[in-house]
Amino acid sequence: MLSSPNVLLARGLLAVALGVVSVAWPGITVGAFVILFAVYAFMTAATDSARAFAGDRVGPVLGWLLLALLSLVSGVVALAWPGITALVLTIWIAAWALTTGAMEIGLAFQRGESAGERTLFLLTGAVAIVFAFSLFVRPDIGAASLATVFGLFSLVYGVSAVFASFEERRHRTDQSRRQPVGV
Repeated sequence: MLSSPNVLLARGLLAVALGVVSVAWPGITVGAFVILFAVYAFMTAATDSARAFAGDRVGPVLGWLLLALLSLVSGVVALAWPGITALVLTIWIAAWALTTGAMEIGLAFQRGESAGERTLFLLTGAVAIVFAFSLFVRPDIGAASLATVFGLFSLVYGVSAVFASFEERRHRTDQSRRQPVGV
């Protein structure tokens, strides 16, 4: 059920769906990212506050309360100034894409991949790195542009993940056919 091809297929289909929504409704996508970040910050503030009083020592209490306060302020700032939050999220997404792209390119040379799998890893890695550098160079491109570029990136990544899942499934089927039947 949670085999590698199935997980890769689900991940690819989710990325394609996210890409379609991001390209079709970029303004809503960025607004949703900002709101999701604020909700995450508020949830983190609540859990850090609860953890502050779960311990039996004073030192951790102060630390957890400070983290809770920082998360609470972050959530309020995200809702009060969504433009600044979108800019920070743009930089964060650029860092994520750069890291992901470098890892994808590295994966192309780590395992004994077929030429097709290697090409998919290199393609998705290169797309991620180009996406990252475009965001680093022009973080002011606007939230709607970010959502559109992110959507296009998600579409390319999702389609390549779907193809990679099919390739992995084919590879596993070929391997199982080659193994002798035990007597």
